[in-house]
Amino acid sequence: MNMPTRFDLPESELPRTWYNINADLPTPLLPPLHPATLEPVTPEFLSVLSPLKILEQDMSAHAEIEIPDPVRDIYKLWRPTPLLRAHRLERALETPAHIYYKYEGVSPVGSHKPNTAVAQAFYLKDEGGKAFATETGAGQWGSALAMACNFFDLGCEVYMVRVSFDQKPFRRFVMESYGGSVHASPSNRTAAGRSLLTEDSNHPGSLGIAISEAVEVAATSNGAMKYSPGSFLPHVLLHQTVIGEEAIKQMDMAGEYPDIVIGCAGGGSNFGGIAFPFVRENLRHGKRTRIIAAEPSACPTLTRGTYTWDFADGTGMAPVIKMHTLGHTFVPPGIHAGGLRYHGMAPQVSALLESDLIEAVSVDQVDCFESGVLFGRTEGILPAPESNHAVRATINEALACKASGEAKVILFNLSGHGNFDMAAYGRYAAGELERFEYPQEAVAEAMTHLPKVTFGS
Repeated sequence: MNMPTRFDLPESELPRTWYNINADLPTPLLPPLHPATLEPVTPEFLSVLSPLKILEQDMSAHAEIEIPDPVRDIYKLWRPTPLLRAHRLERALETPAHIYYKYEGVSPVGSHKPNTAVAQAFYLKDEGGKAFATETGAGQWGSALAMACNFFDLGCEVYMVRVSFDQKPFRRFVMESYGGSVHASPSNRTAAGRSLLTEDSNHPGSLGIAISEAVEVAATSNGAMKYSPGSFLPHVLLHQTVIGEEAIKQMDMAGEYPDIVIGCAGGGSNFGGIAFPFVRENLRHGKRTRIIAAEPSACPTLTRGTYTWDFADGTGMAPVIKMHTLGHTFVPPGIHAGGLRYHGMAPQVSALLESDLIEAVSVDQVDCFESGVLFGRTEGILPAPESNHAVRATINEALACKASGEAKVILFNLSGHGNFDMAAYGRYAAGELERFEYPQEAVAEAMTHLPKVTFGS
């Protein structure tokens, strides 16, 4: 039987709206708190950091938000992205499961990140802004924002976690080629960075620290620069829902509907992008899809973190958010999945987990790279280290189907390719990658540094 492998939507089917899960959350999100007063932030405070249209999207309860035509025009460079059936992987696993993957690696920078970068750059330009400051872990977000800022003639200043800055120089070259300026974080360019370097001149950095630096730069720029997040905040996850909206149409083309949807999870953007539209289908239309967030065992925010108030950055400059957190003082080990090394999880994803509407699993980086190599050998694509967490979780579910004999339909988001991550694959091949599970005592210690919040209690 000749079974189709690839399902492509025509350009005319590119979504015209993003899906806003705020409209369907069982309990509305609590507002972010001011880092100094621990009272709800004012619009004036947030407007120093973000374009006003983006702030409106964060607070909106409208289920659908229109995608501006200039954003859709740029999306058409790579969207709609393909949905593929992983026949060869299925045969290698000898599983009755049907495995599909939504492939976001076809974007110009090789990941899902431009879905929000282009939108954020559009809104900044539309309001007369001049430049963004941002953080990046593995460099995928920094690359996407540098590209988007180039399209809209905006400046872009990127603070890249030092361990990734050293491990992944080619991502830095990509950002610089688009016109971005890139600095290893912690840096000597900010008070937050200088204070950390005074304590440890070889500080490896963290995403939370890089956020602190970018927020400081924006907040002290006298309006010359705004802050752009690559994950975590509601508008970022909103913009990513083009992924899941397309996938629903493509699964219909395939004549199937997923029993399981899987995305890797660090701050929440990739996971939310594929998962939120399927959460909507569960809540509104009685679907029963299991939705799984796959995270690193070295950074187990959802599986071992606490659902509580914490700073969104590493040094207490950004707002305080109710979320799953490992503690803002968390400094992760130098695992190669740099984009998943954040101490907190998106408040919307955290709320869904608390409501038992999604599940979370943690996986080790050695198992992830083993799965990435198998995927590459069967399907021809070497995934980004971050995406390998979703690949591993998918393989685990497919093997469970093999054991039970159930032919479940599994969909996962392949959020990017690993073409800039070959040093990591080289270390895996050489047996140099270590297994690491973040110690519970470290989580407990970090919890002692949480802000003392009384709001909402």
